[in-house]
Amino acid sequence: MTSYNILFLCTGNSARSILGEALATQLSGGRFKGYSAGSNPQGRVHPLAQELCAKIGYSTKSLRSKSWNEFVGSQSPNMDLVITVCDSAASEVCPVLPGHPCSSHWGFPDPAAVQGTLEERRQAFNDVFIGLKKCVNTLLSLPVEELSREEIKGSLRMIGESI
Repeated sequence: MTSYNILFLCTGNSARSILGEALATQLSGGRFKGYSAGSNPQGRVHPLAQELCAKIGYSTKSLRSKSWNEFVGSQSPNMDLVITVCDSAASEVCPVLPGHPCSSHWGFPDPAAVQGTLEERRQAFNDVFIGLKKCVNTLLSLPVEELSREEIKGSLRMIGESI
């Protein structure tokens, strides 16, 4: 079975991209390996993102907020797909990544920016989690192995437009 590397990018790499990493890895049965990074990493993973990752059985021990520069060097894994999950990261000039990945934008609001009670904040995280899970499941339903690069890009774009 072919395994694909998918990198989820957002600015802070504390919530949305972390959830994408966990979902892609955990739901794919080894077909995808999720990674995440940020253009301006917060330096910590948001506790509510960790909580959701743990609920799906994803080990939170290795989760950390990191810069997208960690994926630029020759020692970095080649990425097959790159997904921005916040509008600010989508508008930034991303570094050139090894592997010439297909890229797309799946825009979600930042749950870490939500003010309110713990339950309101938890609901914001859950809403993003459910949306990302839907997108990842749609990706997993695609016969990626049989698609051309252009077909993959088109499919990723359609997933992003469905949000």
